[in-house]
Amino acid sequence: MPKYKRILLKLSGESLMGSQEYGIDQQRLQEYASQIKEIAQMGVQVAIVIGGGNIFRGLSGAAKGFDRVKGDQMGILATVINSLALNSALQALDIKSKVLTAIRMEPVGEFYSKDKAVELLEKGEVVIFSAGTGNPYFTTDTGSSLRGIEIEADVMLKGTRVDGIYTADPEKDPSAEKFDSISFDEIYNRGLKVMDLTATTMCKENNLPIVVFNMDETGNLKKVLSGEKIGTLVHL
Repeated sequence: MPKYKRILLKLSGESLMGSQEYGIDQQRLQEYASQIKEIAQMGVQVAIVIGGGNIFRGLSGAAKGFDRVKGDQMGILATVINSLALNSALQALDIKSKVLTAIRMEPVGEFYSKDKAVELLEKGEVVIFSAGTGNPYFTTDTGSSLRGIEIEADVMLKGTRVDGIYTADPEKDPSAEKFDSISFDEIYNRGLKVMDLTATTMCKENNLPIVVFNMDETGNLKKVLSGEKIGTLVHL
């Protein structure tokens, strides 16, 4: 039996680049789709939010002179591109999936509603939430928290390129130590940047636990769902 019945999987747009400097690496996309297929076939209800940083980031655009609202809107559209790519990769593996968008853009995707999302999940379809919250100034981490809470997910699984939460950035500080579990309050007190503050606060206030793990290592997603102690659990 899987450890969780319904999950919100947050994927990084940057991770989709693989070894490239920009865009979507087809091999990485296929690896992600295969891992998602594995857990869907275990009977897990899977909802996904994917970032857009491999194509455009609103904050970095604003730093280069873009209007922040326009930059964030471009980032929102980048998440839709990634969502469509993942949707296509899942369907190629005979996994039923659907893209729901936070802003109206039929026929690209169906407009999001909680009822529609839950109905699809209960039918066994993978649901991909795109376009963040539909608003500027909110990250896809916040979009993940919001959607996870709305659909009453058991957990948010945050797939990254590191294997959990550390006392410092392990890519910069080799002496950084990994946490097996950590409370939301300790994240605040230590100033750890797991997600942005809005997203973390929403998860804390609505008791949505988070597991941060390395999604780029094939098989890890299934391990988390099987109850293996990998990654870091964030809890109340």
